[in-house]
Amino acid sequence: MAGCGHSQSTEQRTQATSPTAERTQPATGYTEKKPAYDGIGKVYMGREIAQVMGHLGAEWLERPERQQEERTDLLLDILDLKPTDAVADIGAGTGYFTFRLARALPKGNVFAVDIQPEMIEYLNQGKKKAGTPNVQPVLGTITDPKLPANSVDIALMVDAYHEFDHPREMGQALVKALKPGGRIVLVEYRGEDPNVPIKEHHKMTAQQATREMAALGLKLLKNDARLPQQHVLIFGRN
Repeated sequence: MAGCGHSQSTEQRTQATSPTAERTQPATGYTEKKPAYDGIGKVYMGREIAQVMGHLGAEWLERPERQQEERTDLLLDILDLKPTDAVADIGAGTGYFTFRLARALPKGNVFAVDIQPEMIEYLNQGKKKAGTPNVQPVLGTITDPKLPANSVDIALMVDAYHEFDHPREMGQALVKALKPGGRIVLVEYRGEDPNVPIKEHHKMTAQQATREMAALGLKLLKNDARLPQQHVLIFGRN
């Protein structure tokens, strides 16, 4: 199962998916259906949102074979980072990418955003252990990453976006957080490839991701195919 540190309470999900709550929300493209085995029954622009993994899946995020399976070592090269960049790792989880980013940004900083207090604790412990003062853990919400406006050069989501139960609201907040010329990067298992051994709702097609980002005023700048199982989709303002 894919996913990276994005969870919510039963009460929050009930509020988000009940017919009453849906009627009171603005026209953001959400509908409801009977949940699939790996979905939550909430549909955004034709895509059913996936169930979350949460902090109990921390060991899976840090599994030793992850680098070989996903070639995570290539991602920093693909991002083409500048030493002074500010990067937001959205759904940072245990900080698998957070601390790799921090070492690559000696004059920059990393906002490690998660909505689970358990993951924020992982991140604070990891920050001390790794000696990376340029990491700033941030406790966000299901609709807001709590980032300052015009504060980040890159907002990175690794196997996380497909689980956001308010993708439009989160996306709008992330666009506001981008500096001029900033980018949103989605790393998602390829939904076009049936051979990728991941549950259906934990994969995304490039076409679907591009459609959802277009609703935020973003265009696809690059679809990097170097990773063996995942898209790296880089978006910027139109």
